[in-house]
Amino acid sequence: MENLKFIFVLVALIAVNTSIRSQTNNYQSVFNRSYEYEKNSNYAAAIKEMNSIYKSDVYFVNIRLGWLYYLSKNYAKSIEYYDRAIKLKPYAIEARFGCVKPLSAIENWEKVKNQYLQILKIDPQNTVANYWLGVIYYNKKEYENASRLFEKVVNLYPLDYDSVIMLAWSRLNSGKKSDANILFNHALDLRPNDSSALEGLKRLK
Repeated sequence: MENLKFIFVLVALIAVNTSIRSQTNNYQSVFNRSYEYEKNSNYAAAIKEMNSIYKSDVYFVNIRLGWLYYLSKNYAKSIEYYDRAIKLKPYAIEARFGCVKPLSAIENWEKVKNQYLQILKIDPQNTVANYWLGVIYYNKKEYENASRLFEKVVNLYPLDYDSVIMLAWSRLNSGKKSDANILFNHALDLRPNDSSALEGLKRLK
C-alpha cells in the first residue's frame, strides 16, 4: 500500500512538472514570436501574440504590451498597460519610464512630470529623471527648480555637456551670473566653440 501511495505521488509530481515545463515553453515561444514580429515592424501581430497569453496580473506581459502599443502609436492603450504594470510593481521604475513615452507623444507634460517625480521618490539620484524633469521645469521658466535638478546630474557627471549647459542657462535665468559664467566656460572646455555656451557668455557682457 505504501508503495502504491509513493507511485501515485511520484506520477502526480511528474505530471505537474511536465505541465509547468509545457506552459513555460509556450510562454517563451510567444515572446520570441512577438520579438520577431516587432523586428519586422508588424506590431499588430506582436500584440496578438502577447494577447494569447495575457493575464492582468503578469507584470512582464503588461509592460510588453505597453511598449508594443506605443510602437503602434496607440498611445491610450500603451498608457493603460503601463499603468497596469506600475500597479503590479510600484517600486520598479522601468514601467514608469516606459509610460513617459506615450505621455510625451500626446504632450501630457503634467503626467510626464508626475512620473519623473515618482521615479525620483524611488531613486533620488536617477540622472535621466533628474535631467528631463529639469528640462520640464526650465521650459516652464521655473529656473530654480531646474537648477536644483541639473546640479544633481552635474555633481554626479561633471563632464556631461548637456547637463552643464542646461545648468548654465538655468543659473543665468535665475540671475546668478557668476555661476553661469563658470558653467558656460566649462561647457566650452567640453565642447569647443559651442554656440550655446558662446551665446550665454555674450549675454553676460
